[in-house]
Amino acid sequence: MRKLLSAGRPNRRQVFLAGAAVAASTVATTGTAAAGGYGSGDLAAWKGLTKAVATPATIERVLAAGGVFMFGDSLGVQDGKALSLRLLSSLNLDLAVNNWSGRPTKETVDALAQWKADHGLPRRVLMSSGTNDIFTPPAMAAQIDRAMSIVGSRTTVFWVNTQVARTGLGAALQLADQRNSAWVNMQLADAQRRHSNLRIVRWAEWLAAKPSRLGTYLRQGIHTSVPYGQDARNELIVQAIKAG
Repeated sequence: MRKLLSAGRPNRRQVFLAGAAVAASTVATTGTAAAGGYGSGDLAAWKGLTKAVATPATIERVLAAGGVFMFGDSLGVQDGKALSLRLLSSLNLDLAVNNWSGRPTKETVDALAQWKADHGLPRRVLMSSGTNDIFTPPAMAAQIDRAMSIVGSRTTVFWVNTQVARTGLGAALQLADQRNSAWVNMQLADAQRRHSNLRIVRWAEWLAAKPSRLGTYLRQGIHTSVPYGQDARNELIVQAIKAG
């Protein structure tokens, strides 16, 4: 699994081509017209959806032990427990999570700010957010910069990039999803050039390297399959944190 983590930083063309490769392999030949201002439709109500948030006692324990704080969406809700076990066994690092299904990055960064105000931050923060920003992708850049401003220069941020092409929808919506995923990821790549303590976990590029992976490692074009996709994505995260 060590080969999961590719070396170096891709340029804008490489990020775009990663998205294009996935789009070409996933989009059906028929479907409905794209919807919404950016083609992917509108973000659904999410505040009533499933969440997983560590207790204050767990947060303080992880902080004292020099562990990792994680802020994410539904991928984090599903995969967070398995990631916690993998981090502990591989790197002896504890994990405190703040994951909420359907949550976009603005509100995820709000949670980051609140935890910093209430508890402080460790020297490693994991952001698993961006999937729900395909509906308004231009908003992503400001939220990445905001997150980096909140954590400051002494905390390293590991940010998992985005792959969405919802297979249950029509061709136009899948194309829009993939285009908007690439848009989100380009903003992350641009932000990495501005922030030396930002590390990108390249989930989208790893999937695009072999388009046949999509059927094995994703379900419905968004969430990881269990165990294969979950294991692969979590191992990418572990290897990124190990590399520092």
